[in-house]
Amino acid sequence: LIAFSMATAVAGTTRSTNISGGLFQEGIRAVLESWAVLRIAVQNGFGGVSSQEKADWMVTAVEQYFYDNDDLEPCEVEDLLSELLNNEFDTVVEDGSLPEVALQICTFFSQCRMGKEGEVRQKIAQLSRTHSSVELKIVKEAGREESDESEEDEEEDEQMEVMECETSSTVQSCQSAPSVAEGTNPPPTFEENNMEDGWTVVRKKKK
Repeated sequence: LIAFSMATAVAGTTRSTNISGGLFQEGIRAVLESWAVLRIAVQNGFGGVSSQEKADWMVTAVEQYFYDNDDLEPCEVEDLLSELLNNEFDTVVEDGSLPEVALQICTFFSQCRMGKEGEVRQKIAQLSRTHSSVELKIVKEAGREESDESEEDEEEDEQMEVMECETSSTVQSCQSAPSVAEGTNPPPTFEENNMEDGWTVVRKKKK
Protein backbone atom coordinates (compact mmCIF):
# COMPACT_ATOMS: atom_id res chain seq x y z
CA LEU A 1 0.00 0.00 0.00
CA ILE A 2 1.37 3.40 -0.98
CA ALA A 3 0.91 5.94 1.79
CA PHE A 4 0.94 9.01 -0.42
CA SER A 5 -1.16 12.13 -0.05
CA MET A 6 -1.02 15.81 -0.87
CA ALA A 7 -0.24 16.72 2.72
CA THR A 8 2.63 14.28 3.12
CA ALA A 9 4.15 15.26 -0.20
CA VAL A 10 4.20 18.93 0.68
CA ALA A 11 5.69 18.19 4.09
CA GLY A 12 8.37 15.87 2.68
CA THR A 13 11.66 16.78 1.08
CA THR A 14 11.91 17.28 -2.66
CA ARG A 15 14.62 15.70 -4.78
CA SER A 16 14.12 16.44 -8.44
CA THR A 17 16.42 16.02 -11.39
CA ASN A 18 13.98 17.85 -13.70
CA ILE A 19 14.98 15.80 -16.73
CA SER A 20 14.75 17.32 -20.21
CA GLY A 21 14.07 20.80 -18.85
CA GLY A 22 10.64 19.97 -17.46
CA LEU A 23 9.47 18.07 -20.54
CA PHE A 24 8.66 15.00 -18.46
CA GLN A 25 6.33 17.08 -16.30
CA GLU A 26 4.64 18.39 -19.44
CA GLY A 27 4.13 14.81 -20.54
CA ILE A 28 2.60 13.79 -17.22
CA ARG A 29 0.27 16.78 -17.32
CA ALA A 30 -0.86 15.94 -20.86
CA VAL A 31 -1.59 12.34 -19.87
CA LEU A 32 -3.51 13.24 -16.71
CA GLU A 33 -5.48 16.05 -18.34
CA SER A 34 -6.62 13.69 -21.10
CA TRP A 35 -7.55 10.99 -18.57
CA ALA A 36 -11.35 10.86 -18.43
CA VAL A 37 -11.45 9.50 -14.87
CA LEU A 38 -9.49 12.40 -13.41
CA ARG A 39 -11.29 14.94 -15.56
CA ILE A 40 -14.68 13.74 -14.35
CA ALA A 41 -13.48 13.75 -10.73
CA VAL A 42 -12.35 17.36 -11.07
CA GLN A 43 -15.41 18.58 -12.96
CA ASN A 44 -17.75 17.06 -10.40
CA GLY A 45 -15.76 18.28 -7.41
CA PHE A 46 -14.99 14.82 -6.01
CA GLY A 47 -11.96 16.36 -4.32
CA GLY A 48 -13.90 19.21 -2.77
CA VAL A 49 -13.38 22.88 -3.51
CA SER A 50 -9.69 22.23 -4.19
CA SER A 51 -10.27 19.59 -6.86
CA GLN A 52 -8.42 21.47 -9.60
CA GLU A 53 -5.51 22.28 -7.27
CA LYS A 54 -5.25 18.60 -6.35
CA ALA A 55 -5.20 17.61 -10.01
CA ASP A 56 -2.38 20.09 -10.64
CA TRP A 57 -0.51 18.78 -7.61
CA MET A 58 -0.83 15.20 -8.88
CA VAL A 59 1.40 16.11 -11.82
CA THR A 60 4.31 17.10 -9.57
CA ALA A 61 3.60 14.22 -7.18
CA VAL A 62 3.88 11.64 -9.97
CA GLU A 63 6.99 13.32 -11.33
CA GLN A 64 8.65 13.30 -7.91
CA TYR A 65 7.76 9.64 -7.47
CA PHE A 66 9.86 8.78 -10.51
CA TYR A 67 12.79 10.82 -9.23
CA ASP A 68 12.61 9.20 -5.80
CA ASN A 69 12.41 5.62 -7.08
CA ASP A 70 14.64 3.83 -9.57
CA ASP A 71 13.45 1.52 -12.33
CA LEU A 72 9.75 1.89 -11.69
CA GLU A 73 7.44 -0.64 -13.32
CA PRO A 74 4.08 0.40 -14.83
CA CYS A 75 2.23 -1.63 -12.18
CA GLU A 76 3.89 0.46 -9.46
CA VAL A 77 2.77 3.65 -11.19
CA GLU A 78 -0.72 2.18 -11.39
CA ASP A 79 -0.71 1.67 -7.64
CA LEU A 80 0.42 5.25 -7.11
CA LEU A 81 -2.28 6.73 -9.34
CA SER A 82 -4.93 4.54 -7.76
CA GLU A 83 -3.84 5.60 -4.28
CA LEU A 84 -3.82 9.29 -5.22
CA LEU A 85 -7.33 9.16 -6.67
CA ASN A 86 -8.59 7.28 -3.65
CA ASN A 87 -6.96 9.59 -1.11
CA GLU A 88 -7.60 12.93 -2.78
CA PHE A 89 -10.80 12.36 -4.79
CA ASP A 90 -12.41 9.40 -3.00
CA THR A 91 -12.52 7.74 -6.42
CA VAL A 92 -11.91 4.13 -7.45
CA VAL A 93 -10.89 3.47 -11.06
CA GLU A 94 -12.82 0.58 -12.56
CA ASP A 95 -12.85 1.38 -16.28
CA GLY A 96 -9.56 -0.36 -17.05
CA SER A 97 -7.76 2.85 -18.00
CA LEU A 98 -5.09 2.73 -15.27
CA PRO A 99 -2.64 0.41 -17.10
CA GLU A 100 -2.68 2.58 -20.24
CA VAL A 101 -2.17 5.80 -18.29
CA ALA A 102 0.65 4.33 -16.20
CA LEU A 103 2.39 2.85 -19.26
CA GLN A 104 2.27 6.15 -21.14
CA ILE A 105 3.86 8.00 -18.22
CA CYS A 106 6.58 5.36 -17.95
CA THR A 107 7.20 5.65 -21.68
CA PHE A 108 7.57 9.41 -21.40
CA PHE A 109 10.09 8.98 -18.59
CA SER A 110 12.19 6.53 -20.62
CA GLN A 111 12.08 8.71 -23.72
CA CYS A 112 13.07 11.81 -21.78
CA ARG A 113 16.04 10.00 -20.23
CA MET A 114 17.15 8.87 -23.69
CA GLY A 115 16.82 12.38 -25.09
CA LYS A 116 13.95 11.56 -27.44
CA GLU A 117 12.34 14.93 -26.94
CA GLY A 118 10.84 15.06 -30.43
CA GLU A 119 8.82 11.88 -29.85
CA VAL A 120 7.67 13.13 -26.46
CA ARG A 121 6.54 16.49 -27.82
CA GLN A 122 4.72 14.81 -30.69
CA LYS A 123 2.79 12.57 -28.30
CA ILE A 124 2.04 15.51 -25.99
CA ALA A 125 0.58 17.43 -28.94
CA GLN A 126 -1.53 14.42 -29.87
CA LEU A 127 -2.87 14.10 -26.32
CA SER A 128 -3.63 17.82 -26.21
CA ARG A 129 -5.60 17.63 -29.46
CA THR A 130 -7.55 14.65 -28.14
CA HIS A 131 -8.30 16.50 -24.91
CA SER A 132 -9.46 19.60 -26.80
CA SER A 133 -11.70 17.61 -29.15
CA VAL A 134 -13.30 15.79 -26.22
CA GLU A 135 -13.96 19.07 -24.42
CA LEU A 136 -15.45 20.57 -27.61
CA LYS A 137 -17.68 17.52 -28.06
CA ILE A 138 -18.90 17.81 -24.47
CA VAL A 139 -19.75 21.50 -24.98
CA LYS A 140 -21.57 20.75 -28.25
CA GLU A 141 -23.52 17.89 -26.69
CA ALA A 142 -24.50 20.08 -23.75
CA GLY A 143 -25.66 22.82 -26.11
CA ARG A 144 -27.61 20.31 -28.19
CA GLU A 145 -29.34 18.95 -25.09
CA GLU A 146 -30.31 22.45 -23.99
CA SER A 147 -31.65 23.18 -27.49
CA ASP A 148 -33.64 19.94 -27.52
CA GLU A 149 -35.06 20.69 -24.10
CA SER A 150 -36.03 24.18 -25.25
CA GLU A 151 -37.77 22.78 -28.34
CA GLU A 152 -39.58 20.20 -26.22
CA ASP A 153 -40.74 22.93 -23.85
CA GLU A 154 -42.03 24.98 -26.79
CA GLU A 155 -43.86 21.97 -28.23
CA GLU A 156 -45.40 21.25 -24.82
CA ASP A 157 -46.51 24.88 -24.52
CA GLU A 158 -48.08 24.74 -27.99
CA GLN A 159 -49.86 21.49 -27.15
CA MET A 160 -51.16 22.99 -23.92
CA GLU A 161 -52.46 26.03 -25.82
CA VAL A 162 -54.23 23.80 -28.36
CA MET A 163 -55.76 21.72 -25.55
CA GLU A 164 -56.89 24.86 -23.77
CA CYS A 165 -58.46 26.18 -26.97
CA GLU A 166 -60.20 22.87 -27.65
CA THR A 167 -61.41 22.70 -24.06
CA SER A 168 -62.69 26.26 -24.25
CA SER A 169 -64.50 25.57 -27.53
CA THR A 170 -66.03 22.40 -26.10
CA VAL A 171 -67.24 24.22 -23.02
CA GLN A 172 -68.77 27.00 -25.10
CA SER A 173 -70.42 24.46 -27.37
CA CYS A 174 -71.84 22.56 -24.42
CA GLN A 175 -73.10 25.74 -22.83
CA SER A 176 -74.87 26.83 -26.01
CA ALA A 177 -76.39 23.42 -26.77
CA PRO A 178 -80.01 22.80 -25.69
CA SER A 179 -80.38 20.86 -22.49
CA VAL A 180 -81.57 17.26 -22.58
CA ALA A 181 -85.00 16.62 -21.14
CA GLU A 182 -85.06 15.29 -17.65
CA GLY A 183 -85.35 11.54 -17.30
CA THR A 184 -83.71 10.80 -20.65
CA ASN A 185 -80.19 9.58 -21.25
CA PRO A 186 -78.08 11.41 -23.82
CA PRO A 187 -77.45 9.27 -26.90
CA PRO A 188 -73.87 7.95 -27.28
CA THR A 189 -73.45 8.95 -30.93
CA PHE A 190 -75.14 11.50 -33.08
CA GLU A 191 -75.20 12.63 -36.69
CA GLU A 192 -76.70 15.94 -37.69
CA ASN A 193 -78.57 16.81 -40.93
CA ASN A 194 -79.32 20.44 -41.68
CA MET A 195 -82.86 20.94 -42.93
CA GLU A 196 -83.95 23.60 -45.41
CA ASP A 197 -86.10 25.37 -42.80
CA GLY A 198 -83.07 26.02 -40.61
CA TRP A 199 -83.87 23.33 -38.01
CA THR A 200 -81.36 20.69 -37.05
CA VAL A 201 -82.65 17.12 -36.86
CA VAL A 202 -80.76 14.77 -34.55
CA ARG A 203 -80.93 11.05 -35.23
CA LYS A 204 -79.41 8.14 -33.42
CA LYS A 205 -77.06 6.09 -35.58
CA LYS A 206 -78.45 2.78 -36.73
CA LYS A 207 -76.66 -0.23 -35.33
